[in-house]
Amino acid sequence: MSQRKGLIMREIRMDEMVQSIDLLNYVFQMSMSIKKDRSFVSEKSRQFNEGHALGWFDGDQLVSQILSLPFQVNIYGVPYEMGGITAIGTYPEYSKHGLMNQLIKESLKIMREEGRYISYLFPFSIPYYRKKGWEIMSDIVEFQVKDTQFPNYKEVPGKIKRVDTRSEDLISVYDRFAKRTHGAMIRNSIAWNEKFHEDYWEEKFVDTDVELQAAVYYDEDDIPQAYMYYRIMEENFYIDEIIYLTEESRKGIWNFVSAHTSMVYNVYGKTTGNEPVAFLLEDSEIIQKVSPYFMARIVDVEKFLERYSFDEPDFHIRFVVKDRLVEWNNGTFDIESVAGKVKIKKVNDVDEAISVHLTIQTLVTMLLGYKRPKYLEKIERLQGNKEIIAVLEDILPVGIPTFVDYF
Repeated sequence: MSQRKGLIMREIRMDEMVQSIDLLNYVFQMSMSIKKDRSFVSEKSRQFNEGHALGWFDGDQLVSQILSLPFQVNIYGVPYEMGGITAIGTYPEYSKHGLMNQLIKESLKIMREEGRYISYLFPFSIPYYRKKGWEIMSDIVEFQVKDTQFPNYKEVPGKIKRVDTRSEDLISVYDRFAKRTHGAMIRNSIAWNEKFHEDYWEEKFVDTDVELQAAVYYDEDDIPQAYMYYRIMEENFYIDEIIYLTEESRKGIWNFVSAHTSMVYNVYGKTTGNEPVAFLLEDSEIIQKVSPYFMARIVDVEKFLERYSFDEPDFHIRFVVKDRLVEWNNGTFDIESVAGKVKIKKVNDVDEAISVHLTIQTLVTMLLGYKRPKYLEKIERLQGNKEIIAVLEDILPVGIPTFVDYF
């Protein structure tokens, strides 16, 4: 596919999976074995088939790699095809040669050709991926609730059932949640399989072999409205994921947690940064930590904007975008909407009266709603006159992305 300094960049073949696992083991200091961890390797094999695995080779030796997976996300009610970046790594002796830079560019090119105009990733280094055009788009909250702080909600009419972790009822709950939640993954089979292999607590606790369990809350009409993935170990309750569709179901699923008072001393959980865990508890003095979680990048500005849900029917604005990695996103994008019909074209001139200057990473965090235009102007991440910034505030929908997945 491409050559550089005696190396060649090409697709990673299935018979080179061992090399891929070895590279991940070395870079991330894991202890994955082809013989021992067959389920993990089997899953990665499926991912290699369903996505695009690219690597640099020194002869027959894989020395740098990237994997792009086909996903779909909800952006203000519009489903977008999304390229999920994972399994990134380069052996140290091959670093500082721009190998990963080329792999990322090639991956973005493939995404663009396949109609995936946005990309998500979990960063091992936020500064590194900012240089590549990604920006923070969601937060994660880790919390600890003591047994004396467990809620006890009265007159909740539904019921709880413990179910198989792959139950159709919990999948139904998540599908409805994703279709109405900005930023969320619309899970396909790859995303669900990642969910079952994820172990969020692995780096925090030693005993990670405890079986993942699931519980579903059903309303009075026996319709599933909430679920929870959890583990119980060492007299503590660990929430891997909690999703609810109604206030009643939120109370019902937390009552299930409270029913374990005699068994556990603490609840440790994680949820989206939009979830006010502490505020919703009677005793709000819990331990809570908010951290940046996933990052996003616009793959193709023009195509992304064509599907974007602007809030106002009539406006005229221009984005002057700088992208250090791919040339097709550089330039001035003219966006004009008349009676809700949006027309977008790339133009050569910059009309400062209607132009906003910004980088590709600032553009994505703004369009996804993680940070608003006035704040980004305040911290000098975008430039424009006061009138056009006010227009920008009016036309962009309000809502911070919710993302609870991992890949």
